[in-house]
Amino acid sequence: MPPIIEFDRVSVRIYEKTLLSEISFDLFAGEKAVLCGKSGSGKSSVLRALLGLLPLSQGMIRFQDKPLDPASVQAIRSRIAYIGQEPILGAESVREALLLPFQFKSHHGHKPTEAQIMDVLQRLHLPADILCQDSGRISGGEKQRIALARGLLLGKSIYLLDEVTSALDAASRQAVFEVFSDASLTVLSVAHDPDWIERCDLVFEIEEGRLTSRRGRAEQRSF
Repeated sequence: MPPIIEFDRVSVRIYEKTLLSEISFDLFAGEKAVLCGKSGSGKSSVLRALLGLLPLSQGMIRFQDKPLDPASVQAIRSRIAYIGQEPILGAESVREALLLPFQFKSHHGHKPTEAQIMDVLQRLHLPADILCQDSGRISGGEKQRIALARGLLLGKSIYLLDEVTSALDAASRQAVFEVFSDASLTVLSVAHDPDWIERCDLVFEIEEGRLTSRRGRAEQRSF
């Protein structure tokens, strides 16, 4: 089986500034990978490049053995759940935000049941009454978990995660760890959290836009 995600000598240069320089790595289905490095080193740019949000100046990104290009980018995005440090939930109430994607044609008819919603909230240590709250008034950590809940309800199997445990207490962090212990989920993440890094199969160190070291695969880890 080919890798689900492959970066092949990818470089990104914007306004004379190099964000990524000849980045190469691959990620197979079910693997959990983390990008580490100082702020501004290019970690989040890797995620943005995979989403087609940054033009490549060199190299190629492949998703399930197909190149990322203008014709394929929407299909690739439809397979991925991206959760940033401050997700935009896109609706007034948390319930509306959680159900927002199910209004669109691609997900119409797959609206989750109340029992499914409650199960996901419980798994992520979110109280049931959060559904009634204003989505603009909940904490950053709660927004991240609502965005994660939305991805789980949509049945997403590939997650791009940017510091998703940074604003969580110990119990909530453990709940997120348990969600991603699922072997069917593929994860490419950015993190400084040593507990998250320890649980990843692959650890990529990024420095000034370059991949300077990698560890994993020889030694199996798991959430």
